[in-house]
Amino acid sequence: MSIHSDSIRILAVDDHALLRDGIASLVNSQADMRVVAEASSGREAIDRFREHRPDVTLMDLRMPDMDGIDAMTEIIREFPDARIVVLTTYSGDALIARALKAGAKGYLLKGSLRKELLDTIRSVYAGRKRIAPEVAMQVADHATDSLLTLREIDVLQLIAEGNANKIVADRLAVTEDTVKAHVRNILSKLGANDRTHAVTIALKRGIISL
Repeated sequence: MSIHSDSIRILAVDDHALLRDGIASLVNSQADMRVVAEASSGREAIDRFREHRPDVTLMDLRMPDMDGIDAMTEIIREFPDARIVVLTTYSGDALIARALKAGAKGYLLKGSLRKELLDTIRSVYAGRKRIAPEVAMQVADHATDSLLTLREIDVLQLIAEGNANKIVADRLAVTEDTVKAHVRNILSKLGANDRTHAVTIALKRGIISL
């Protein structure tokens, strides 16, 4: 198939080579787009973006050395007009919100790539945002929830890593009573029964990660 000079130029970023190969095969079968570069990590994505200045970047979220949101933030800081579509297996509302706040123009779950990817690339290239319906529903379901503060997220992350209140207090340079107060707020905001339940909810929603 011939490639037009005005093809949509795409950077594919994912730490799994098989997925990048699948994306390249799907994209390069189209007359109006082509993959011009690939990257397997966040830092490599920044380098490849600087080198190729793609029209649309497909960005995985969970990668070694630098995650997709940090890489996206860095790219958009340097290139404000960058059009980035998040590709992920994670549909947690907090993670989606972080990605959109960082500047993502699209958000797709990897399970729907074959059905949604090409239309999403064209929409984002044309200047429109494109968020998969199931992703939009996740955000809407929690739109009125009370947000955890950054310190509460820090506390919950340390709890998720198996630390007792005293260790959490030492790590954050606060008193144990302060940690207990944060835990009470966390349980209330997440509607959780106990610490373990709070961690489970937070992992599912993408508020923290392990």
